Amino acid sequence: MKINIYTIEKKSSSDLDKFIQKELKMIQKYAQIKEFSIFNKKISQAQNQDVIIAQSSYSKAFEPYLNGYNIALHPKGEEIDSFEFSKIFDINTALNFFIGGAYGFESSFLLKMDRVISLGRLTLSHKVAKAVLFEQIFRGLSIKNNHPYHK
Repeated sequence: MKINIYTIEKKSSSDLDKFIQKELKMIQKYAQIKEFSIFNKKISQAQNQDVIIAQSSYSKAFEPYLNGYNIALHPKGEEIDSFEFSKIFDINTALNFFIGGAYGFESSFLLKMDRVISLGRLTLSHKVAKAVLFEQIFRGLSIKNNHPYHK
């Protein structure tokens, strides 16, 4: 199984990055996973203009990666529990998770997704959302593989 995580974020080094790297290693027991932090000069400039321009720049940056089964994380997405989340891994194609930029997603981009899910109604920073996503991916794969971690 191949899992790709796409985010609009600047590179950094934090304690959350260490946690994410630890989760990434545990996930690799069950699946091939790669993380892509997409942030460029166009996105930086767009974010200094307005919401619509910023969201458009995110969509343009993500468009080339829309192959396989695409899932956006969005506060207004479908709320699911860990067991429902684990069913995502039954899909027999590459799974692509998208975490939007500071201004979220364009509605038209969300319509291109196979699924839009929520990690909760709270707005989370990129790092926190990514840490939660990585933890839930490991938890979901543990459920799928009857590993006791999820209990």
